[in-house]
Amino acid sequence: MLLKVYLDSSAIAKRYVFEPGSSAMDHVFDRCWAGDLSIVTSVWNLGEVLGVFDTRRRRGWLSDDEFRRLLRNFVGEVVRLLRLRVLEVIPILISILVEAWPLILREHIYEAEALQIQTCIYSGSDVLLSADKELLNVALRLGIKTVDAEDENKIKELLKHDHTSAGETCDNSLRY
Repeated sequence: MLLKVYLDSSAIAKRYVFEPGSSAMDHVFDRCWAGDLSIVTSVWNLGEVLGVFDTRRRRGWLSDDEFRRLLRNFVGEVVRLLRLRVLEVIPILISILVEAWPLILREHIYEAEALQIQTCIYSGSDVLLSADKELLNVALRLGIKTVDAEDENKIKELLKHDHTSAGETCDNSLRY
């Protein structure tokens, strides 16, 4: 059984935009490409990642050409991973959304954060990776295994005891 790793948008964006945690996310994606784990995320997260890219373009941190190349890399990798069936994108189901509402009130978090937690639970993921400290803390209190997406050592430790097959690796030059 493959390790199922849930990535929120903060973790996914690090794969494509160079920032703290980028090399850790490369490791996760490389292990996915090698067939050692599967990645789970929400359709909501994919939209948030697009928003991150657009914000960087609007602020002038990416040229229009860089933005288009970044977008092409992101969409291309998502499609390829979906075809290989090592990426699972969970839709926003009404039941998941409704189950998130009590978390909003009890934990005093935004709906997007509560949605991530409930989607992670719904998907049966083994661990949640995020750079959002509040999200990680709430998930941890709820008994979800979490790892900070910026902590490369903990991510490598998490993945090292699972599978170590050699396989195709992805080009890590996808980011800006």
